[in-house]
Amino acid sequence: MKVLKEASLKSFNTFGIDVKAKYFVFIKDEVELNEILTSEEYRKIPKLILGGGSNILLTRDFEGLVIKVSISGIKIINEGEDSVLLEAGAGVVWHELVLFCIEKNYGGIENLSLIPGLVGAAPVQNIGAYGQELKEVFQSLNGLYLNNGETATFVKDDCKFGYRNSVFKNELKDKFIITSIKLRLTKNPVINLEYSALKNEIEKLGLNHISIKEVSNVVCNIRKSKLPDPEEIGNAGSFFKNPEIKEEKYNELLKNYPDIVGYKMGNNKVKVAAGWLIEKCGWKGKRIGNTGAHTRQALVLVNYGGASGREIFDLSCKIKESVLEKFGIELNEEVNIV
Repeated sequence: MKVLKEASLKSFNTFGIDVKAKYFVFIKDEVELNEILTSEEYRKIPKLILGGGSNILLTRDFEGLVIKVSISGIKIINEGEDSVLLEAGAGVVWHELVLFCIEKNYGGIENLSLIPGLVGAAPVQNIGAYGQELKEVFQSLNGLYLNNGETATFVKDDCKFGYRNSVFKNELKDKFIITSIKLRLTKNPVINLEYSALKNEIEKLGLNHISIKEVSNVVCNIRKSKLPDPEEIGNAGSFFKNPEIKEEKYNELLKNYPDIVGYKMGNNKVKVAAGWLIEKCGWKGKRIGNTGAHTRQALVLVNYGGASGREIFDLSCKIKESVLEKFGIELNEEVNIV
């Protein structure tokens, strides 16, 4: 295990922001992680955990230790007649885990295909897409506390999962690092087509019997058509969460904006498409300096090349202000700001 000094983070974040870490280390297992966390040299300095760097905006150099999680491995813990429990290391690419499960016909995460990032970030965000959420198949996770290197296991209730939210984004933010997760998947997959865009695309194929592989392929095609590839243009996917508002407020907005995109959530709540709100404020395709909102999806902020994290953050603030002024709705970031 080698600790690097003054390391560039440009290649470790999908926005391609060129900032430096005072110290940087790759971690391949819990033993190495415990060693670095309990080291006298690094124990008391600030720490930043990096997975795939696909859900983070770096606005400055980091004057501490950046820990790049590289814990690999996917293994079957136990298998029954109807389900399977598997464990994946936090450094496994999320989509590679999805493909592993699809190949074995393990159902439950096929709608989460092509979500960027690593396995360790999935519980932090409670990732979700096209009618599925991680919490539906989540069993437990292992990890260590950053302040003392002690190990801990969290079951589903411990994680306090919410919409793109968990205890790891709140009480335990910057206090805990995930090393592996366990998922319970079904060997008798039930196809989930409750999300209208996915259902419409599946219907176009005219298939009578749909496999989870076909669902995954359609999800991948939809994502590729809507979201820019970070390899081609710097971005972190959806920058903002879809806000949830009261149904009364939604009905008021509906009078003035009959084309508003919203999904009833129950409990008198409606989830409104943040991309629609941003587009209606005139941001879609708009460029300011080296950054802007993408031409195909206003929810995605991009780095056209050479943008600083501060530039992108300032743009996000302008977008939030305009949406609040026009619709009275406050947007919250899905991306972590550092």
